Amino acid sequence: MPEPTPARAPQIIVRGARTHNLKNIDLTLPQRQLIVVTGVSGSGKSSLAFDTIYAEGQRRYVESLSAYARQFLDRMEKPDVDEIDGICPAIAIRQKNSLRNPRSTVGTQTEIHDYLRLLYARAGRTICRGCGNEVLRDSAELAARELAALPAGTRLLLGFRMPVVAGSEAEGAAAGGENGENGENAPAASGEDAGSPVAALLDAVRRKGFRRLVVGGRAVSIDDADADALAGETELRIVVDRVKVSADALSRLTDSIETAYREGGGAAFAIEADGGRTHSFSERFECGPCGIRYELPQPPLFSFNNPQGACSVCHGFGNVIELDMGLVVPDPSKSIRQNAIEPWSKPHYRSRLADLKRVARGSGIPLDAPWSELTDEQRRFVVEGDGAAYPGIRGFFRWLESKKYKVHVRVFLSRYRGYLVCPGCNGARLRPEARCVQVGGRTIDAVCALTVARARRFFDALALTDKEAAIAERIVREIRRRLAFLSDVGLDYLTLDRLSSTLSGGEAQRINLATSLGSGLVGTLYVLDEPSIGLHPRDNDRLLRILRQLRDQGNTVLVVEHDPEMIRSGDYLVDLGLGAGTRGGKVVYAGPADGIGAEQTSLTAKYLRGDLEIAVPESRRKRLPQSRAIRLLGAAEHNLKAIDVEIPLNLLTCVTGVSGSGKSTLVHDVLYAAIKRAKGGWDKRVGTHDTIDGLGLVSDVVLVDQAPIGRTPRSNPVTYLKAFDPIRELFASTRDARSRALTASHFSFNVPGGRCDACEGEGELRVEMQFLADVFVPCEHCDGKRFKPEVLEVRYRDCNVVDVLDMTVREALSFFNASPKIGRRLQVLDEIGLGYLRLGQPATTLSGGEAQRIKIAAHLMSRRGDRTLYILDEPTTGLHVDDISKLLAAFRKLLQSGHTLLVIEHNLDVIKTADWVIDLGPEGGEAGGQVVAAGPPELVAAHDGSHTGRYLRRALANGRQRAYAEP
Repeated sequence: MPEPTPARAPQIIVRGARTHNLKNIDLTLPQRQLIVVTGVSGSGKSSLAFDTIYAEGQRRYVESLSAYARQFLDRMEKPDVDEIDGICPAIAIRQKNSLRNPRSTVGTQTEIHDYLRLLYARAGRTICRGCGNEVLRDSAELAARELAALPAGTRLLLGFRMPVVAGSEAEGAAAGGENGENGENAPAASGEDAGSPVAALLDAVRRKGFRRLVVGGRAVSIDDADADALAGETELRIVVDRVKVSADALSRLTDSIETAYREGGGAAFAIEADGGRTHSFSERFECGPCGIRYELPQPPLFSFNNPQGACSVCHGFGNVIELDMGLVVPDPSKSIRQNAIEPWSKPHYRSRLADLKRVARGSGIPLDAPWSELTDEQRRFVVEGDGAAYPGIRGFFRWLESKKYKVHVRVFLSRYRGYLVCPGCNGARLRPEARCVQVGGRTIDAVCALTVARARRFFDALALTDKEAAIAERIVREIRRRLAFLSDVGLDYLTLDRLSSTLSGGEAQRINLATSLGSGLVGTLYVLDEPSIGLHPRDNDRLLRILRQLRDQGNTVLVVEHDPEMIRSGDYLVDLGLGAGTRGGKVVYAGPADGIGAEQTSLTAKYLRGDLEIAVPESRRKRLPQSRAIRLLGAAEHNLKAIDVEIPLNLLTCVTGVSGSGKSTLVHDVLYAAIKRAKGGWDKRVGTHDTIDGLGLVSDVVLVDQAPIGRTPRSNPVTYLKAFDPIRELFASTRDARSRALTASHFSFNVPGGRCDACEGEGELRVEMQFLADVFVPCEHCDGKRFKPEVLEVRYRDCNVVDVLDMTVREALSFFNASPKIGRRLQVLDEIGLGYLRLGQPATTLSGGEAQRIKIAAHLMSRRGDRTLYILDEPTTGLHVDDISKLLAAFRKLLQSGHTLLVIEHNLDVIKTADWVIDLGPEGGEAGGQVVAAGPPELVAAHDGSHTGRYLRRALANGRQRAYAEP
């Protein structure tokens, strides 16, 4: 008999992919493996991974849903591909943080907070905020057991308290046990007036069948009670039963206490007839000694997104918008006479400053002393005022509040308002009742304020009773598991209450990765966009473990990546190229990762083999004298430990350190904001620091970030670089344009005239679909070409303006070789590795790295004679090694122009070519925020306590090939 054919491993088969610049490629990918897609920037990696494979997987999943479910989802177009077989439901995890919800935190995003709410609701102990004792409910059974434990023969009077109320409400009060506490819903007594309130209450209690009450510590018959003698009492103690403690009295005690609870609104008492000792019980959830009532812990009580748990002052946001004195007095080093009070420096409100100067003379307020040197009492006087003579700063703003109906007043007020910590919950977001419940001695807001590392230690050491363990063991296990995932992706330093909107793109991506691990999905296609971005080389191993764990669960993991260690560690490798743009979109290599070494045409292979590398500079730029540096002293924002740093001028300085060590806080929140404030271009908060020196040595500071260069399709590279202006002038100078009286503005799709009037130069029209997502269709008037027919008839060298906008930068350089004005602007784009971009490519389709390099190109073209400090945050994002070398060439041009570069970076190729390195750490979060080493790369590499130094040592010694290997 023939042997059975072995089952073929499942595969994803792509046939005829033509999305964007893909050249009709065919590809077969193994499922349930870690697949790495690499190649130079613009070679088509994202087009293949996201716009083809992920898009088709997502589209098919949506198509499998019911018609009812599909109406609530975005309409998904089929990617430009002939066929894809073996596709799975797909999840994309991108390096972009699109969350802006102020209610979303790390805890809620990873669902850890949901488990915490359940844990505190089921195993939490409510601690009285008055006396510090645990608040417990006394059930009838527990109260009966406590009384049954008294010495045998003890005589007890069991009963309940009844408040004495006025008039006809007395009988209603007596019925309160049956109709709700205090008888709020009980009917009033009918019939004739029963006399005094006490007499009416006694009569009502008698009719309910009770015959005794406690007077002077002993039981007295209601018939013998003197109503006049009890007239001054506020409550009567009604006896339900008289019991002698014995072995068989438990059942009777329980029944009597239940009756007392029912009639007494949940409260009962037991008086020892012999000693007069009173035992109080309550099935209400309250502290008996303090009389403070609490809410029974339920999951909604611990949610700041639920009205039941949110702080009533800030409504669960943790902060309130109030007058921010840091914005009113932005520079405490100024005196009152020097306009320290910023709103009163405006001409319209100078009279208020004059009022202050007038009263200051009699109140002993120095007008020439810096604001920071005034005493607390002096500052309080200036802020709060003294009444009618001088209403103070707050009085001034209260007056403005009454004028809010004027638009300019509202705009003025908004400049001096800021987010301040909520005074009601002190930033905890929860109401007081929720903050009284503890597990392991900590409240839920205190646990959320812990970093992931500290939270892991807390839950690992959490000791539960047998009863609590039976209830909460699985909850705690799930919390520990999810905390471990966050730790594994290198996010030990994040606190659970950290706002999701403050996370970087890399952090957001890794949180989504940890959340995906926690969900435990199987048979899913995960598509990731450079998960190593923002991650120190030290943490790469942990990231690889996570990706392999995701694979081992039965998923296919498709990673777009440039990191050599990640490329080597994949199961399967796809290398696209050979070049970028029109020169890319082809499969250079597809196969096992260890087989690419034999590929001779691949740029990636050449760098992996060491044939090509970014060389260590033979000599570094010399640092200028000590005075030629910007010195920041006492930086103490967030986790920074009052550090001092120096930024040498006219050098490339890299700020390095493990994730969470304080790099962004130092550079963005303190340094950039402080320089901007000093240059008059910053009205927001500046991070805590003492002083900053050397500001006169630079004319400006520019943050070259990865924000889009425009937010509409009409914005593109040539309009951003002002290269479209000479192109339009060139078209306007042709004979055809002059004969039609067309000017340069007619060749612009940003102003009326030559652009299509129907789509206003967009090239497409928005069709509103009511309850469905809006659909964009090509404009039927211009067929998506944006311009009027008479404009398109004008040609320069047989091309109209639409043909030119469809050219790549390299094609345009050849086309406009006779126009130096245009060529000079486009040449810069080509030099920094963006020659593959089309001139008219919409800004909305550019990646963050491309947008950042276009901004660098704009600054390279400015040719200003000033000295500028340029700040860049991980400019190597999305760059192949070959593109990094082009980026470094652009850096050198900026430095040759006399500028200074400050770069936050993890990439060792950039760090090893820097002139100065500031390494922060030694760890992330609370264990970071210190300067581990500062100096040339060789000095940092020689530092034993620097994590960066360990990897930099190899990069300096052995070149690119082993740069990321663990020492």
